[in-house]
Amino acid sequence: MPVTLSDEARQYIALFDEETDVTATDCLVDEEFDRIVFVVPPGTMGKAIGPGGERVKRVERRLGRDIELVEDADRPEDFVANALAPAAVYNVTISENDDTVAYAEVDRADRGVAIGADGRSIRLARRLAERHFGIADVELT
Repeated sequence: MPVTLSDEARQYIALFDEETDVTATDCLVDEEFDRIVFVVPPGTMGKAIGPGGERVKRVERRLGRDIELVEDADRPEDFVANALAPAAVYNVTISENDDTVAYAEVDRADRGVAIGADGRSIRLARRLAERHFGIADVELT
């Protein structure tokens, strides 16, 4: 699915690229939790974070907001698992009935991580899955 970026998101991506030398494929400004989420190409997460997290910290300082990164993927199952990281996701199944739903099998000990404080992690996974793959909902099993 093509992702439409706002002018603000394009500016954030340019700044992110300047600081990390990684061009994000998407940028989601989450006003509710005062954070900016960048989707980075597969295999570039370490480079984007930098040694000791220094590159991400520089971006956070410049933007004055928390930054979160999600690694992109070609398959929706992999993307949903990446969006729920660092929770241990064993398997993701996509059900395409009336609405497309992703069922993520998460280690019981990591359910809290997958949900996040005030539901911030699962909400992000849902927004990104819908935005990138047209998935209407992400549910934990």
